[in-house]
Amino acid sequence: MLRLLLGLTLAVRSVRAQQLEPRAYAPAPVGLNLVGVAAVYSGGGVLTDPSLPVQNASARVYSVAPFYGRTFDLLGRLASVTLTLPYAWATAHGEVQEQHRTADRSGLVDPYLRLAVNLIGLPPLAPATFRTRRPQTTLGTSLTIVAPFGQYDASRLITLGTHRWAFRAELGLSQPVGRWLIELDTAAWFFTTNDDFYGGQVRRQDVLAAFQGHLIYNFGPQFWAALDFTFYEGGSTTVDEQPKNDRQANARVGLTLSLPVTSAQSLRLIGAQGALTRVGSNFTTLGLAWSFLWF
Repeated sequence: MLRLLLGLTLAVRSVRAQQLEPRAYAPAPVGLNLVGVAAVYSGGGVLTDPSLPVQNASARVYSVAPFYGRTFDLLGRLASVTLTLPYAWATAHGEVQEQHRTADRSGLVDPYLRLAVNLIGLPPLAPATFRTRRPQTTLGTSLTIVAPFGQYDASRLITLGTHRWAFRAELGLSQPVGRWLIELDTAAWFFTTNDDFYGGQVRRQDVLAAFQGHLIYNFGPQFWAALDFTFYEGGSTTVDEQPKNDRQANARVGLTLSLPVTSAQSLRLIGAQGALTRVGSNFTTLGLAWSFLWF
């Protein structure tokens, strides 16, 4: 049972690393406020160490994530900050020596704050000036901070919180070609130590590298479609200095469609599927996000 839950824990907690985020560095006018909520389902099989006596492992995660963001001028550069507060319901299943095991969890997930700054590209522009801009190459960087405020219980292996800080440093390039937009992002996740892991153990995780690519076609304002790809590798863990065979080397593909509802509202449809999974979750993801903007 312990080994099964270790594998399913990896699945429940790896959802964020799998995220596909097109237009992460898209320019916007200064003073833009964006509020919304995303509803996402992720579910499917879980691949664990082949030597473990685990069969038919799977997990389902339903989440609702309200978010708020704002653009601003940071020392003459266009910048944005976004806060996301997720809540999730998760169910994990598996068989150990032909005995079926189930774990259900619900509660707050670790919230995260993202600060992004465009290093090359359009300067901060007011809305009226922004409308007449010409598309330019954009190079941006961001830092995402994940705070350990989610639901956590050291007496349980499967929890929604992680009881540690996590930091994602990213560099992203966006290149317009007519109505097309080509995006390439590279990032690294860094994790602090969880010194109160299951049963009072100490859990550490290596750096997890992530790469994304997006091919986007713009039909009009807030109306676009994207073909998405991500690959993430690394993230091996140790528990009380004992290494686990859980190094990830996984790839996902997806589609994103943004539809305008009004001049101030839009809907985003999200779909993604695992293309290659070494260890962890081979999930199908479906999502819907609504957003409202104002100045």
